Amino acid sequence: MRIVHLLLTSRFAGTERHVLELAAAQAAAGHDVSLVLRRAAGQPRADAIAQRVDPKVKIVWVGNLLSTWQARRVVQRLRPDVAHAHLSKACHALRRLRGDGLRVATLHIRYKARQHRDLDGLIAIAPWQLAAIPEPLRSQSVQIDNWTMPHTADSAARARLRAAYGIDATTVLVGALGRIERSKGLDVLIDAFHRANLPDARLAIIGQGREFKRLRALADATIIMPGFAASPQDWLAAFDVFVSAARSEPFGLVLLEAMQAGLPIVASASEGAQHLATQIGTPLVGIDDATALALALRTACATPPARVEYPMARFRIEAKLPQIDAFYRMGLARRG
Repeated sequence: MRIVHLLLTSRFAGTERHVLELAAAQAAAGHDVSLVLRRAAGQPRADAIAQRVDPKVKIVWVGNLLSTWQARRVVQRLRPDVAHAHLSKACHALRRLRGDGLRVATLHIRYKARQHRDLDGLIAIAPWQLAAIPEPLRSQSVQIDNWTMPHTADSAARARLRAAYGIDATTVLVGALGRIERSKGLDVLIDAFHRANLPDARLAIIGQGREFKRLRALADATIIMPGFAASPQDWLAAFDVFVSAARSEPFGLVLLEAMQAGLPIVASASEGAQHLATQIGTPLVGIDDATALALALRTACATPPARVEYPMARFRIEAKLPQIDAFYRMGLARRG
């Protein structure tokens, strides 16, 4: 099967990890896979996307300006069996495209009519997203959970990172990881951590984003904000407790990554955390409730936190590939 993924962002984060892992797995399974990227995704910086693309996946470059129009032209030229869009610009590239191929998108955030209504099918990453999709598009769509892949931390990472910030073995390191955006509720986390008044704990917020400077100004000396991490698994190994204070988290790929690392989890009741509540195993706290989050942090840090063994089999890409393949084939069959 000829598959073209369209990803017109420029910086690597959770959605980009999902796309690159999917493209690599499909190429390894014998499909002919191309990935359309903007030139900005290949710039020489730590959070670039292109340097992480599997060699079996062919990169097709488009410019930073008029990238949507150029991406549409690429799909017209390649004539794939499946054109699979990820996030807004990529979805707009497929809207007016006509031909024999299947045009689909993954709902990495939520259904938006302007982006998605003209496509042939959608993959919802969590069940709550399906309700907003109108018929007949909903009947042509499917829900497939996100996944995580084992990424082994450097054996010396925990000791190295903690030593770099003066964190000894008896100090509990509470950690958050991901894009630093308002939707992630990290301002609430900083407030809650200050309220919790944990003399034997530190907080690390790992990532980059539009809210970084504002949050850095809110944080005191007990809070670490080193910016983007090229190897997030190293920081997960250094953490003792993982926290998500998100106002909105469509699925919560980062929650799966925390489970993969065996971390106890404190989470707000975002959409994704509610979907994963059984796996998380600890009570969720109210969104924007710094008082409740502070109490949950005190509870998590009251005794030396131990690693947790989570059931991860249903969140492996090996279980998801056949479902995505079946979704593609059903869509192609409908098109005749």
